[in-house]
Amino acid sequence: MADPPVVVPMAYRNNSAAAVPDWLNKGDNAWQMVSAALVGMQGMPGLVILYAGLVKKKWALNSAFMALYAFAAVMPCWVLWAYKMSFGHRLLPFWGKAGLAVSQDFLIPQAFLPSTHYIDGAVEAPAAKPWYPTATMVFFQYAFAAVTVILLAGSLLGRMSIKAWMVFVPLWITFSYSVGAFSIWGGGFLFQWGIMDYSGGYVVHLASGAAGYTAAYWVGPRLNEDREEFPPNNLLLALAGAGILWMGWTGFNGGDPFAANVDSSLAVLNTHICAATSLLVWTCWDVLFFKKPSVIGAIQGMITGLVCITPGAGLVQGWAALVMGIASGTIPWYTMMSLSRKLPLLQKVDDTLGVFHTHAVAGTLGGALTGLFAHPNLSSLFLPVPKSKGAFYGGKGGVQFLKQLVGASFIIGWNVVATSIVLLVIRVWIPLRMSEEELRVGDDAAHGEEAYALAGQGEREIYTRNGGAQHGVDIEIPRV
Repeated sequence: MADPPVVVPMAYRNNSAAAVPDWLNKGDNAWQMVSAALVGMQGMPGLVILYAGLVKKKWALNSAFMALYAFAAVMPCWVLWAYKMSFGHRLLPFWGKAGLAVSQDFLIPQAFLPSTHYIDGAVEAPAAKPWYPTATMVFFQYAFAAVTVILLAGSLLGRMSIKAWMVFVPLWITFSYSVGAFSIWGGGFLFQWGIMDYSGGYVVHLASGAAGYTAAYWVGPRLNEDREEFPPNNLLLALAGAGILWMGWTGFNGGDPFAANVDSSLAVLNTHICAATSLLVWTCWDVLFFKKPSVIGAIQGMITGLVCITPGAGLVQGWAALVMGIASGTIPWYTMMSLSRKLPLLQKVDDTLGVFHTHAVAGTLGGALTGLFAHPNLSSLFLPVPKSKGAFYGGKGGVQFLKQLVGASFIIGWNVVATSIVLLVIRVWIPLRMSEEELRVGDDAAHGEEAYALAGQGEREIYTRNGGAQHGVDIEIPRV
């Protein structure tokens, strides 16, 4: 006897249909959420432990905390106003209208990005909407914003007041990052003009490098003793962070077609081709000039390769990714290891981890090379601006290359001005630098904590309320 048919209550069927609407592509949605998680892991824990390992022992906790705080602080700003300023309706040619991104009426419907709908101000029909809810897109783009400001922090490690940093992060996301994001990704004027930035060579890396260098100028240098001797306290920890950063780039570039498609696969492969090539080339230059390979150099070469391929990851062919890897392992190496010791301006500004070289120089380089190597057939898989193609493929005698340089100039100029204004306003109420005592002592004075308690077995200086110090043993902290 056959089993009786299972009767599904109508209320359940209605709820199920609402949770899985007809427009939802489960594969795209799953890949986009995984990509967002991979990008998020680049910041936390990737950059957190990379910074903690690369800096001098006394700054390990402070450096890690600056990254951790930024990762958290961006989220409420993002959903309360900054997401719509970056990807919402146009307020100005370079800025979107602020608004909330927290209601179910906004987050559950199918995702919408102006840059997938507008060409020269006209609505495309049919529009290329991502096949997943807006909540997925909000989280994915949040991860990029958070990583950007953490990268910026690499220029300021070892001296910026943590209180000033706590105020700086939301202001910078609001007045600097959102402008670059809307201008290029959100349907703003640079997008309309045909600037190509596949996954953030300009929006993320050039912006963080330019803003970080500007902020380093205003905050001032580290103590002379730190500038002259700043050995990494744990290179193995730094390598672990670098590994998370590298593998996380699979989502960074692989998630930007907004779908699990063939362009996503190409972007992932090109990403790793360029990163590996750049690391090897940087290492070869180290061996050639300094007679030995450097682990820190290998990490820097890896980063410059990842940054360089980012603006063209899904727009160039594999051979171009190899060429870009050779360039990114050479030009930033030269600016960091040679030019920075010759130019007075580069010597004057104390960019702690060389973010200007690894992100601003490499990002500009990648954007320019994308203007040469972007293949028209690959561009049509991603960009809703069909005329965008590299100069090598008939790009109007190098016009696209020049456009890329103009786009980079806008991102640099805006970040220099906006970052300067934000910091000058902050310093009216909060000193940008730590006190001399905090600069001399480091983590213990700034946070009342230390990263390691090995040789001293818990013994350290205990700071009293009046600023004095006495040598003693740690007080046991009650358990929560």
